[in-house]
Amino acid sequence: MQLPGLHNQAIGETFVDLIDEAFRNHSQWFQTLDSFSYNDWVNQFKSKLQHTLNQWIDKAGAKAGHLLRSLCDKANQWWYFLDYPEVPPDNNQAERSLRLAVTKRKISGGSRSMERFQHTAYLLTVVQTCRRQGRSVINFFAQALLADSINCQSCPSLLPKY
Repeated sequence: MQLPGLHNQAIGETFVDLIDEAFRNHSQWFQTLDSFSYNDWVNQFKSKLQHTLNQWIDKAGAKAGHLLRSLCDKANQWWYFLDYPEVPPDNNQAERSLRLAVTKRKISGGSRSMERFQHTAYLLTVVQTCRRQGRSVINFFAQALLADSINCQSCPSLLPKY
């Protein structure tokens, strides 16, 4: 039997507040790079988060309870950015990177074979990587084609140069 979601609104509001706090503190760390203050906050936040989960998990309806159990069981994934603040807490950049591929697929109707799908994925990966690195896509392809045409051993690389 599934419990009704009697407390779902309160649970939702509580966890939205926690998520807002986490994003706000991550943003502050990103601006100041003050790891000492950030780590101090992270330790307090993790305790607050655990206390809040324990407070609500037995009062949650079926669906909210499933989400809260996921927050407990997969905390290392959900809250990864707490321990590694250099990792953004959202996937906005990944979604923006995929936008070109999704738009291309919608316009073209998709690929007709797995091989063609893989070729398209490789090309879009090169395009997005060049864009993220501030490099010219056309120049990269020109260098790659030139290197291939003369059997050159040193092809252009997409690996970032540090």
